[in-house]
Amino acid sequence: MQNYLALKKSNCKNCYKCIRNCPVKAIRFSGNQAHIINNECILCGRCFVVCPQNAKEIISELEKVKVLLQSGEPVVVSLAPSFVANYHGVGIESMRAALKKLGFYDVEETALGATAVKTAYEKLLREEKRDVVISSCCHSVNLLIQKHFPEAICYLADIMSPMQAHCSSIKERIPNAKTVFIGPCVAKKDEAGRYEGLVDAVLTFEELTEWLKEENIELELEKKGDEKSLARLFPTTGGILKTMNERLPDYNYIAIDGVDNCIAAIKDIIAGKIHNCFVEMSACAGSCVGGPIMEKYHHSFIKDSISVLEFAGNEDFEIDQPEQNRLRKLFFGIEQNNTMPTEEEIVSVLRQMGKTSPSHELNCGSCGYNTCREKAVAIIQGKAEISMCLPYLKDKAENFSDTIVKNTPNGIIVLNDQLEVQQINAAARKIMNIRSANDVLGDQVVRILDPAPFLSVKNSGRGIRDQRVYLAEYNRFVEQTVVYDRDSHLLIAIMRDITDEETERKKKEDMRSKTFEVTDNVVEKQMRVVQEIASLLGETAAETKIALSKLKESISDD
Repeated sequence: MQNYLALKKSNCKNCYKCIRNCPVKAIRFSGNQAHIINNECILCGRCFVVCPQNAKEIISELEKVKVLLQSGEPVVVSLAPSFVANYHGVGIESMRAALKKLGFYDVEETALGATAVKTAYEKLLREEKRDVVISSCCHSVNLLIQKHFPEAICYLADIMSPMQAHCSSIKERIPNAKTVFIGPCVAKKDEAGRYEGLVDAVLTFEELTEWLKEENIELELEKKGDEKSLARLFPTTGGILKTMNERLPDYNYIAIDGVDNCIAAIKDIIAGKIHNCFVEMSACAGSCVGGPIMEKYHHSFIKDSISVLEFAGNEDFEIDQPEQNRLRKLFFGIEQNNTMPTEEEIVSVLRQMGKTSPSHELNCGSCGYNTCREKAVAIIQGKAEISMCLPYLKDKAENFSDTIVKNTPNGIIVLNDQLEVQQINAAARKIMNIRSANDVLGDQVVRILDPAPFLSVKNSGRGIRDQRVYLAEYNRFVEQTVVYDRDSHLLIAIMRDITDEETERKKKEDMRSKTFEVTDNVVEKQMRVVQEIASLLGETAAETKIALSKLKESISDD
């Protein structure tokens, strides 16, 4: 079968909102993308409604309908009675006029088929004396039972839905007619495809609205009135029960809406806890007026319900009731491909998620599954990934960062906006001679460090990089970096102990200084020696000059 719900892959943001809201968990995640599991999906449309990225889309049959209109054969619309809630103030005559402008042969209300179905239910209960009967008007409920609770198929009323009953009647009355159902339900597209020959195409109200806008066709408001239209109540919670004229005295009649409530009721029925009961089930909360297309764009449940109530009459439509056998519909189980893993396999996956004991199974539901064990089963069945577990990711990230913080040789201190110590690692405690982290956690940083650099960074937003600081009270030199993370409102100080480097540097400076001093002394002493030698040489030269002069004079005299 075709999947009528598709995913725009580029829009998926891994928020897991769709799986959290999917009542049957028919969504798998692979490659950080959500994928709808067709053979498990009941087409309730919840994922379409809740997706914040509009990543889910309903497959349109608009082009298929336009092709039908071009065929030359009469194309008749079966219009769901919930249209009055989607198009407030618009009656059936206005809808008929607008749809005929689009090229349709005629427009009839699906409520005509609902009248036939309601009468068939009354006859089934009266004549067949069944213990428990579940209404089969809602295709999502039918899929829920066929796919996930096949043991309850025997309780489904083997009667056509109003859409099928009405479209069958149209084809019998109008030769060669093609039928198009228009309503608020995604599942009706699947129902039309599974039971061929009755409904040729299905449009949602959204598709119809877009088409009317394209053709510039406006719907006119009109005064509604028709006393013989009781079946128009069908799209409200308990709508079937409200139209029933005959109730068995020893029978209970109950209406349930919402898939979770339906699942709980089905489980009770299978367990044998319910007897002598007709159960009207609707997958959507509020029944069809709370359908996925209407719920996506309309948020006034009370107003919508009132619109339906005001549109409905007090008596049944006048129809020719078909024979019971012509309204019969068979249901079969739809096989699932999943096999239940063994306990050993489940435990193994739980361990991989860090769930080594029942106390570790938080069952927080952040991944979309109700329990950690359900999530483990989904992982084994290829529907989920371990990374979808938020506590697992959080613990993994914290363990990874803690490993880095604990083992880095640099001192790390984390402060909050109030300059209170939130974290301090072993390297920082060693620098400041702090015995235990508990001795300072929660205390003001002024107790252990000068707060001035932290205040400066917090107020200015400009970090300090590799600033050399002498911590006098600890007789330590550090190279300090301080940054402020505005998103988390945390100040982070990273301190590299450079005491040994600084001590070595000072030793070298002292040695250099002493070397300069010794060199200066030697030079000075050498200069004195040179000067003394020069002085002595000067005196000797003078005496030699005098002696030679006298010798010269003496020789000259001779």
